[in-house]
Amino acid sequence: MQLDLNLLTALDALLEEGSVTGAAARLHVTAPAMSRSLGRIRKVTGDQILVRTGRGMVPTTRALAMRAEVHALVQQAHRLLSARTELDLASLERVFTVRWHDALIAACGTALTVAVHRQAPGVRLRLSAEPGADDPELRRGEVDLASGSTEPTAPGIRHRLVGSDRLVVAVRPGHPLTDGPLSADDPRSAERYAAADHVTVSRRGSLRDPIDDALAARGLARRVVAAGPTAAFALALACDGDAVATLPDLVTRAERDRLGLVTLPLPVPLPEVPLHLLWHRRYDDDRAHAWLRELATATLREVFAPQHS
Repeated sequence: MQLDLNLLTALDALLEEGSVTGAAARLHVTAPAMSRSLGRIRKVTGDQILVRTGRGMVPTTRALAMRAEVHALVQQAHRLLSARTELDLASLERVFTVRWHDALIAACGTALTVAVHRQAPGVRLRLSAEPGADDPELRRGEVDLASGSTEPTAPGIRHRLVGSDRLVVAVRPGHPLTDGPLSADDPRSAERYAAADHVTVSRRGSLRDPIDDALAARGLARRVVAAGPTAAFALALACDGDAVATLPDLVTRAERDRLGLVTLPLPVPLPEVPLHLLWHRRYDDDRAHAWLRELATATLREVFAPQHS
């Protein structure tokens, strides 16, 4: 019997993605080629592996039973084949896609790029702030590192807590909110804050966020005059008008200082916002990826160090 390791790799991708198209994209082959691989796998195993239900496909009972073992075998094979390969950063040539939210890229995207180029001049970075769900893009290998404020729930997505940030209020000099102190202990402060015009940051244009829930618990409501896709937009609007921008402190500090905005405390108690670095488990034993995520972690923690040492 001749063992075709490519079939095992294809089977691993099919079981993780649950579709021929997804598995093909992950392994960078055409859908017809992956369909032929599925046909060969069915012939070898004597099992359908994936069966169609409506518009999607679901794994058979046997496929579910073998999924973990197949993945472990593929990972072990990769480790065996690459065990003798040392990471040479000076000669490494690779493109990594890092998708962080825009404020995070503004805060430390430059530092990460400089650090990467200094250690591995042949590595190129694609820094993306495009919207999208983390899990599918990470699973398909379209994104190497992502950021998130919540722990991932999908299987196969790793995460690392790198810091947390608190929300602050940014307004132009001379804004009415600067006439007196804002304090979470003073009910009048929350009323003054709610009475102002506000701008939210939302890639989908949402005019509501958790701040509105916190205000509603106090019997208050605010008027959001605009929703923009980036923190830069919100800060620019706060600078040029009377809108109030409520944003994470550390990742927007440099831009607030550059624009000459006044920073005030948020008069509504809210928990700090955690930041998680996300990647897919397929990269656990990838030495180049491990180097990148360690470098990214160190760069991110530099931003959070002033408040979270």
